[in-house]
Amino acid sequence: MDRRLVREALRLMDRHEPFVRATVVKGVGSVPGKVGASMLLRSDGSFVGTVGGAGLEERVKELARTAFAERTSDLYHFDLAAWKPGGLPSLCGGSVEVAVEYVPGRPNLLLWGGGHVAQALADLLGPLEYDYSVADDRPEWVGADRFPRADRREVVQPKEVWSVFAPGEFSHLYLLGYDAAKDTELLADSLPRFRGYVGLISSAPKRTHIFAELRRRGLAPAEVERVRAPIGLPIGAESPAEIAVSIVAEIVRDLRQAPAPEAAHRPVASDAPPEGPTP
Repeated sequence: MDRRLVREALRLMDRHEPFVRATVVKGVGSVPGKVGASMLLRSDGSFVGTVGGAGLEERVKELARTAFAERTSDLYHFDLAAWKPGGLPSLCGGSVEVAVEYVPGRPNLLLWGGGHVAQALADLLGPLEYDYSVADDRPEWVGADRFPRADRREVVQPKEVWSVFAPGEFSHLYLLGYDAAKDTELLADSLPRFRGYVGLISSAPKRTHIFAELRRRGLAPAEVERVRAPIGLPIGAESPAEIAVSIVAEIVRDLRQAPAPEAAHRPVASDAPPEGPTP
């Protein structure tokens, strides 16, 4: 195991960045990369590590790029024998199997409003290793007693949220607030600068009112339509705990949804293309 790759994988996970890891999991005969040889593809297109070099590595790089684009993982078989049908242009003579794994960026949530839904949601995020911070303008609702695992707990006014937090750090913004006017203020300030998921807990009348106010303030319809309301998968959730389950389920679905992979094991020729509701 290459400690450099382990450290890089941990660094990317801590930065909430997706990557692809390719690892030789089986080798037969003479092969350039032994079992455990790995490399990582970062979101900027750069690679670190190696699975053995030469034609094998270039083919695996192609598959890693495809896996990143399609958010898929798979297991691939390569014959390193130019004389075999579909074999790579290599004279090694052996064969390898390489696991190409897409690792999604870990979510990092900002919760506006430290009420009951936020607390129930926070309880589910720890076991999933999803990071989160909490912001509220009421000191008593953002204490460590309510959110012991939060990265940050800030008492802040809606218009000051993005002065305290950096928008690029977060994948999701959830407005779980108690005041429609303050939710509107935060949305008006967030939509032009925060490009991640924006979710609003609301009734239908509240949603209609807030969306109309955002348009009145000059926000483009396309920006307003980015707000997801209701939030979570439609499972009939009613209690704070049930709503939290629906929200987490939606996050997991969005992270994992991708074209269904074909068989878990297939040969690859060297010249062939790689295969919630709210209350």
